Order: sequence, then C-alpha cells, then structure tokens
Amino acid sequence: MSTRWYPIYQKGNPQLRVFLPNFWMKLVRPYDKQQPNIVHFHCSMEMTKYDIKNYLEKIYNVPVVHVRTKIALGKFKKEIVKGYITKDEDVKVAYVTLPKTHKFEFPDIFEKKTGSEDDAKALEETKKSFKKFLEKNKDRTDVPSWFSI
Repeated sequence: MSTRWYPIYQKGNPQLRVFLPNFWMKLVRPYDKQQPNIVHFHCSMEMTKYDIKNYLEKIYNVPVVHVRTKIALGKFKKEIVKGYITKDEDVKVAYVTLPKTHKFEFPDIFEKKTGSEDDAKALEETKKSFKKFLEKNKDRTDVPSWFSI
C-alpha cells in the first residue's frame, strides 16, 4: 500500500502538483490455460472492479469488457530451525476480459537458442579445461579442490 497523502492546500503560488496514483497493478502469467482475451493481474487490495477498469482504460487505453476479482490468501510457512510460522501477504487477483476482437499474448522476453556451433565449442573447451584441472590436482588429495595452483 502506498503511503502518499497529498495536502489539500499548499502555501505559495502557483499551485503546481503532480498526483501519482496510490494503486499498482502487476501483469501475471496465468497458472491454467485461459482464453486469449482474458488477462490476469495482481493488484492493490484497495482497488475495486471499477478502479481496475478505469485504470486500464484511462492510463493504458485498453478496452475492458468485464473485470472479475478475488482475494488469494498468502501461504503459511513454518520456519524449521526457529519453529515459528510466517504467512505471505494476501493478494487481490483480477481477471480482465477484453473484447473478442482483441487477443493478448504474453510477451516472449527471452530468446530461445537452438543448439549452435558456438555452444558446442564452448562446452568442449569447458570439458578440456576441467580435465586439465583434474590432472593437475590428482596428486593433491589432502588439499580442497577450490585451493589450486
């Protein structure tokens, strides 16, 4: 939760203020397969369905048909060593439905590399250097492996 509280009046002229929203939204990859026009968000607990709809339409110009929300409880974890129980924070989950004509695909940030020659060469060089390391230190059984010449 944001702790920004704006004063109603500030002394002096001009009254220039920048209002930042107290809300936040995080785009999340859904756990289960969903229709291509449904988008999954984690958002601030104070946000209502109308806030979510207005937030996406006014700030990001995303047409929204319907918004469903639920509150997901945080997981309970037991600290094994110290014996106490902790709980993760609860999260409000929003399922936003876009028009049928719109399709949302999660962006692919990382390139998927196929087995290239450079990778094979690097792997072979790593294997050779490791064999050389083992040969160099095979007579030093009493010295740890990280302590080498």
